[in-house]
Amino acid sequence: MREIFLALIAGIIVGAVFKVVRLPLPAPPVFAGIVGIVGVWLGGTAVSAMMEKIFG
Repeated sequence: MREIFLALIAGIIVGAVFKVVRLPLPAPPVFAGIVGIVGVWLGGTAVSAMMEKIFG
């Protein structure tokens, strides 16, 4: 839970700094970003499971 809270705080700070400096936010559109994050998680989980099956 602590990691989630720290990630949220870091994201808020980065978003605020980018807005103050008038730069575009360093994030993809909301839905595409969520799908990308889920894809990264699924890929990592799949590789872990395959490696466990092959080597462990």
